[in-house]
Amino acid sequence: MVANAVVVNAHDIELRLATIQDLDALENIELECFDNDRLSRRRMSYWIKAAHGILILAKKEDEVLGYGLVIMRKGSRSGRLYSLAVLAKARGQKIAQALLLKLEELAITEQRLFMRLEVAEDNIAAIKMYKKLGYRKFGIYRQYYETGADALRFQKSIQQTTMANNMEFYPWYKQTTEFTCGPSALMMAMKHLHKNSRFDQATEIDIWRHATTIFMTSGHGGCHPLGLALAAHERGFEVEVYSTQVNNLFVDGVRSEHKKSIMRIVEQDFIEKARDANVRVHKTEIQLSQIENALVEGFGVICLISTYQFDGKKTPHWVAITHADERCLYLHDPDGSDGFYNEIGTRLDANNKSDAGESEDIDLDYQHLPILKEDFASLSVFGKSKLRTCLVIKPGNKKS
Repeated sequence: MVANAVVVNAHDIELRLATIQDLDALENIELECFDNDRLSRRRMSYWIKAAHGILILAKKEDEVLGYGLVIMRKGSRSGRLYSLAVLAKARGQKIAQALLLKLEELAITEQRLFMRLEVAEDNIAAIKMYKKLGYRKFGIYRQYYETGADALRFQKSIQQTTMANNMEFYPWYKQTTEFTCGPSALMMAMKHLHKNSRFDQATEIDIWRHATTIFMTSGHGGCHPLGLALAAHERGFEVEVYSTQVNNLFVDGVRSEHKKSIMRIVEQDFIEKARDANVRVHKTEIQLSQIENALVEGFGVICLISTYQFDGKKTPHWVAITHADERCLYLHDPDGSDGFYNEIGTRLDANNKSDAGESEDIDLDYQHLPILKEDFASLSVFGKSKLRTCLVIKPGNKKS
């Protein structure tokens, strides 16, 4: 159970954890605020005591005016806002907002990185508040409520939001194809080191041409760590490669023996060129402390991960590691939301028309994405061979 906490806002509203002595007041709020889908007194009592729940209330002059409940499932890094209610006479004082922000703060202390919630699609006031606080819609539940109404699903990266103001700027680039995550991650690292580095689609595709393994499952080839290292080296950067293997990295995902043989030829060419270019290759996984030290030095770090924890698909994906703190590593994910950008950075929709606005805000969710250090080991491994590979990019002699 989280430690009790007291906060007083501008309206002299006290926020604290609920106790059994608050049951009468909580029941009254539930009866006044909801006509259906109510929490029973028994369930309220359960959640006050439950170790995987956070139930806080708002008081003013000994009167309970509202409450908020978050549920934290075992094995998940997200908390779920299960219920939030404020008496009608106390609305307009931003009590609901204060309750939610406090719940986010307490959820972070419980190692939760994200907050999720459901809200009735016709609850315009609540939706407006959630969006204002940084929540983004990511799905819908049909006929979710007893009334038959649909529920919109919202999510917020609470750790990301908490740390955002404390982080230095790190350039973010959205990949313009489904197969250029490697070049996009590398471009972010190079731009971080040299602000005049090119940040456009032509560079993205050019790096991919130099780094691709030709084939990758059913689509275009993914990028080999040595190929990306050579692309950075050719642009005047110094690169160190950490990889548990340099041969047969992605052949398990390709069925055709002909394709596998070509991928092996490409890999051997990368190995020979890396040796000729004196690219340092460490045939071992990089340690977390080495990543943190590289970030402290101001170097660029890109890493291959499996997207399974993100989307349930076992796809290799390159990301840039931007920052670290005592709890998390933070990633720039080049995948971004639907849509893409042209060569001058204007967001476009599928018809090549400007698509600025809310969609650009959604892209913020792909920047400084928090990953608990204890989860990084399971995230940064790919395939049956348990491949782990990471590049540290240093300034070197930058070419124009």
